[in-house]
Amino acid sequence: MHHHHLRKRRRARGYSLVEILVVLTIIALLASVIGIAVFGHLVKARAETTRQSALKIRQTVVLYRMDRGEDCPSVEALRTAELIDAASKTTDAWDQPFLVQCGERGEVHVSSAGPDKKHGTEDDIIAPEPPAKVVLRE
Repeated sequence: MHHHHLRKRRRARGYSLVEILVVLTIIALLASVIGIAVFGHLVKARAETTRQSALKIRQTVVLYRMDRGEDCPSVEALRTAELIDAASKTTDAWDQPFLVQCGERGEVHVSSAGPDKKHGTEDDIIAPEPPAKVVLRE
């Protein structure tokens, strides 16, 4: 009878430190896997949102130039002309300003520096997307 009472008391004490550490390790591993998956989707969503914003600004620049025949406007000039609503966001997903460039033949490009916040790097987001480079083989 004494043996049965001892076993019951041992169960009532709770979990051992090793058991708690094993559970915490499993939870940490699951959290890191889920975090990595969510972060990847977040980066893609930011890039797509920025691309859509750049396309809208580009369209506004094209209309501005057709209507006024002036030089290439900045995003601020579009806002001053009330072509972009004052409440609209005019920066990319990383809170950097868009760069508007107009060519001599009427082409308009709006770009974001992307996640690294540096223009002219691989992660830039440009609207419209530049044509793919064609590699000719001899």
